[in-house]
Amino acid sequence: MDNLKIILKSRPKGWVTVDNFAIIEEKIELKDKSKILVENIWLSLDPYMRGRMNDAKSYAKPVEINEVMTGATVGRIIESANNNYPVGKYVLGNLGWQKYCVTSTSEIEIIEDDIPLQYYLGICGMPGATAWIGLNEYLKPIAGETLVINAATGAVASVVSQLAKASGCNIVGIAGGQKKCDYALESLGYNACINYQSEDFFKNLKSACSAGIDCLFENVGGKIFDNSLRLLNPFSRIALCGLIADYNLTEPYGIKNYRSLLVNRVSLRGFIVFDNQSLYKKALSEIKKLILDNKLTYKETITDNLENAPKAFIGLLQGENFGKQLIKL
Repeated sequence: MDNLKIILKSRPKGWVTVDNFAIIEEKIELKDKSKILVENIWLSLDPYMRGRMNDAKSYAKPVEINEVMTGATVGRIIESANNNYPVGKYVLGNLGWQKYCVTSTSEIEIIEDDIPLQYYLGICGMPGATAWIGLNEYLKPIAGETLVINAATGAVASVVSQLAKASGCNIVGIAGGQKKCDYALESLGYNACINYQSEDFFKNLKSACSAGIDCLFENVGGKIFDNSLRLLNPFSRIALCGLIADYNLTEPYGIKNYRSLLVNRVSLRGFIVFDNQSLYKKALSEIKKLILDNKLTYKETITDNLENAPKAFIGLLQGENFGKQLIKL
């Protein structure tokens, strides 16, 4: 059959453009009967992919030129000789930006359809686990403290805020635009949400965090992070899982307020969600139970057709998405 895939054509210098990608059509066939042919249904787009486009040292190897772009997928087995992975079963994998993939059983995991399939790429996948681990393992907010979460309506932050409600802390979000701030207040459990596009951003953030910041769930970096550092309390905690503001810069943003980390004896923990697999599984187990009990709200931005993935990915990096960004193949 004909496979459509998107490869990395060139490495970006600064902002990603559609010219950094190429769309390729080629025949695909299952020749090795020890392997499995999967038709991808959903593709996840995530900020970490920008780092993988660079030829630089990181926690994972970069995508090579002319290699299929990396990405988590949910698909359906359409050809298999393995009785444990029969045709028709849905699977989760990291099969990349392509419609079909020949893969081994070690690269995929059978999933159930008791929740919407795309949830395994978002709220009940890597973003959801990131939220749970960052909040419960590294921040551990308690009643009366102030928790600040930036990218407030994104795939990770929107779960953090809802999980944090039970702690009784003051939850303050930071988002781009009034529409996102309104949604954060109405649906995601925030006590306040500050529009970072406003000229009075720091003044408004300081007002919402009148007792200072005790916990910071950091997804953005750059100027927003720098301003948050000015409000940290002694012995505050930072869970650092993303720096999206820096991903497209040719020179990193220079943090000015790092002195706050010292004088406030701050605990800053950078973490990658896959570092602890037992914790990852525990997080997803608890989140799935909350989903089945209808205790979590979740929003998605869905773009149809693989050909539109490059533009959707650029939009994600520019903050155009609302909630989890997905491609419906």
